[in-house]
Amino acid sequence: MSTPKKIRVFSVDDHPLLHEGLATVIRSQPDMVLAAEASTGKDAILQFREHRPDVTLMDLRLPDMSGIDAMIAIRSEFPEARIVVLTTFAGDVEIQRALEVGARGYILKSMPPKELVEVIRQVNAGKKRVPPEVASCLAEHYADEALTGREIEVLQQIAGGNRNRDIAEKLFITEETVKVHIKHIMEKLGASDRTQAVSIGVRRGIIQL
Repeated sequence: MSTPKKIRVFSVDDHPLLHEGLATVIRSQPDMVLAAEASTGKDAILQFREHRPDVTLMDLRLPDMSGIDAMIAIRSEFPEARIVVLTTFAGDVEIQRALEVGARGYILKSMPPKELVEVIRQVNAGKKRVPPEVASCLAEHYADEALTGREIEVLQQIAGGNRNRDIAEKLFITEETVKVHIKHIMEKLGASDRTQAVSIGVRRGIIQL
């Protein structure tokens, strides 16, 4: 009898402790093997080419680029790549984007190891897997009007502590236009002031601090 082929897992994460924990969990599974590890987006792309893993666990926050950008690069070369996004963070905008560019699953770092390996098995079998708390976060904002690219830039500037005049200068627009953008940002996010707009933006993964 031939032994069943093990699931070759590729772990991309730049936190040594988490890296170690993931490696331990994967190695302890009889049906899995850790095929490769990377801690930057650039290295992830190179290692993927070399090892062609069955399932990739991709952290969203990498030192050189976002996990989403690394995933886009990998999937442009290997459309069949099965990538599961791994994050501490359940911001609906980031989740939405990751799923749009082809993530097959979403794992929160707070998940018990038993659930984590189950997600890997399901994704390897061709299924998609989004945990219930992530799905409900997505559903909550599904009908919301998205911020435009310019509104996201303005919100990012507000988060950086810039006043309207500074924002106008930096983005080469009038102060009046900045005020209009801020009004729209508040309405779309349901925020009562600038501080609340920033905290909602960060929580939902629209901007990063």
